[in-house]
Amino acid sequence: MKSMPLQLESYLGKPVEALPTPALIVDADALEHNLACLAGYFARRKARLRPHFKSHKCVTLARRQLAAGNTAGITCAKLSEAEVLVAGGVKDVLIANQVVGKPKAERLAVLNHAATVRAAVDGAENVEELGAAAVAAGVAIGVLIEIDVGMRRCGVPPGEPALALARKIAATPGLRLDGLQAYEGHLVTCPDFEERRARVTDAMQPVAATRRLLEAAGLPCPIVSGGGTGTYEITGNLPHFDEIQAGSYALMDCAYAKVSPMFHNALFVLATILSSGRGFAVADVGLKGMGNEFGLPVIAGHPEARPRSIAEEHLPIDNFGAAVGEKIRIIPSHGCTTCNLHRRMWIFRRGMIEDMWPIEASGCLE
Repeated sequence: MKSMPLQLESYLGKPVEALPTPALIVDADALEHNLACLAGYFARRKARLRPHFKSHKCVTLARRQLAAGNTAGITCAKLSEAEVLVAGGVKDVLIANQVVGKPKAERLAVLNHAATVRAAVDGAENVEELGAAAVAAGVAIGVLIEIDVGMRRCGVPPGEPALALARKIAATPGLRLDGLQAYEGHLVTCPDFEERRARVTDAMQPVAATRRLLEAAGLPCPIVSGGGTGTYEITGNLPHFDEIQAGSYALMDCAYAKVSPMFHNALFVLATILSSGRGFAVADVGLKGMGNEFGLPVIAGHPEARPRSIAEEHLPIDNFGAAVGEKIRIIPSHGCTTCNLHRRMWIFRRGMIEDMWPIEASGCLE
């Protein structure tokens, strides 16, 4: 038996606590503060913001980020996310990842009939694959060479290896060399800001040298893209960076709040207390409704409460005397994986529900 869909009309204007739980809820005032804060920051700088869609996977929110201004387009992590964005009217998308395999290369090429959809590359075989798909579709696919700046994930080393790949791209029909990508994800949550600044600046120097190397060889490098919520104040001020791929700033989570306190927590999981007594309470949300890669969540408004562990459907909370049936707001440690577990976000302002936005790319993993 299928459950009945939740209709906005049934909850519009009601207190957010009227929602069945677990529910993903977003504070509109906090969200608007965050969007204005980062858009305003980049209004005064050379680099522009390219917000990362993977953080929330919601097309309505992506459009709000673009409307806030000073953006170059939207970043995403997966081809299927890019397809959702283009279907939603977004015209400039960067897939900050490799798109590998003939079927996916063909899908990427088709997308470029409707929008500019770039991808990252780090290997000659993938370059040939994308070029062949582009030629067959009668389009040009823009690519960014991904540089490994210390994450030891995807990417080529800076310098000569990147130059060799750039020459390969320039010689491949159907492809357009649009620049470089470098993401310092291993540094974005470094607790001390001055240490973070020093390490990021050092890690990104080879990227600047690589850009100069390409340009000296007569190869175009109009875009250098990277950065995140924890490093936008650093990477966003480096003269050789043109785009910052921050994403978590919009909704935030309790992990990023430790390094980027200028943004407000807008994202919560609304939960109900199922059991209480013996010095602890148990909420009705667990791993199936909340990401926890960066640790246990925080109970909003209750600094004394201490989540003990997280199971599939339960969150035991020590030192918490909430009553059975009480609704609580939980700040997850990782907003990106939390949003991917939900199909909608409920927008509230001063405690009252004012809208519901679908999370269209929830579950888009390929």
